[in-house]
Amino acid sequence: MPSFRFRESRFGCEMTSQQESGTGLRYFKRFQMQADLLGLPPPPALPEGYAWTAWDDRLLEQHAEVKYHCFRSEIDGVVFPNLSCREGCLRLMREIREKAGFVPGATWLLSHGAEFCGAVQGVSDRYGAGSIQNFGIVPPHRGRGLGSALLLQSLHGFRRAGLQRAVLEVTAQNEGAIRLYRRFGFRFRKTLYKVLDPCQHLQPAGEPDYWML
Repeated sequence: MPSFRFRESRFGCEMTSQQESGTGLRYFKRFQMQADLLGLPPPPALPEGYAWTAWDDRLLEQHAEVKYHCFRSEIDGVVFPNLSCREGCLRLMREIREKAGFVPGATWLLSHGAEFCGAVQGVSDRYGAGSIQNFGIVPPHRGRGLGSALLLQSLHGFRRAGLQRAVLEVTAQNEGAIRLYRRFGFRFRKTLYKVLDPCQHLQPAGEPDYWML
């Protein structure tokens, strides 16, 4: 049986396991959160120079590129190695687009001039909830209220699609994102532990290894 311990890293506290074989597994704590979509406030006006771009199949690669720039140096790029490389981000986008529950109205890009600087994708899960996917703002554009606007834009897309609640997952160390989600009515529903195998490079989207508490 593996033994477990907690250790500090540059991303905070991680639970690690040392197998008898000497291969170390890392376990990242994540929260599943849920919110009611009734009574949403309207998305705020964007700062000058910023604009929305609705989903179009021709924009798939742009979504993947923004995803890469959002997550490559963040905790989620460690927890989900797909997010730390362009190949993985492009594969994730293709799999999201091919899902039966893909919600175009909840899938948006943010632009500043000719540059895309934020992205989110939306999928309806098998329980009829809108699932926020890979929500992010690229680092140079953070701190301007764009995250709040992008989140609300996606949530309203779910509401227009007839969904009444939304769900998402967030890594426990991402305290800023958790504060944002709580501000818009998201509450903790489950605690999960994402298993990261150092021998595994890219993991197929939609097939996470979790321990659920």
